[in-house]
Amino acid sequence: QVQLVESGGGLVQPGGSLRLSCAVSGSIFSLDSMGWYRQAPGKQRELVATITSGGTNYADSVKGRFTISRDTAKNTLYLQMDSLQPEDTAVYYCQVKWRQSLLRNPVDSWGQGTQVTVSP
Repeated sequence: QVQLVESGGGLVQPGGSLRLSCAVSGSIFSLDSMGWYRQAPGKQRELVATITSGGTNYADSVKGRFTISRDTAKNTLYLQMDSLQPEDTAVYYCQVKWRQSLLRNPVDSWGQGTQVTVSP
């Protein structure tokens, strides 16, 4: 199995920054994609950003403010969040699509979530 451990959430003032991390461990043959999602109270979970070997993808609401990156050697995913606004308040989840072997279908795994609160 795969374990995803997130860290870096917290309380920050509007205009501030936070950096989320997601450490991935387990019997992984390959990571097809990695991403961050978020869920605000009373709302559906939404995509924030994804990263593959082909590049990155961002939700319009975070373009120019958030940066997704990964350390392949460490199997760690990051989300640098700048110019945070109250509407960014949510639980942020790390998600990976991984394979146990070349012939296996990819599997989705999720982290436990980390709270990000943006408030004066």
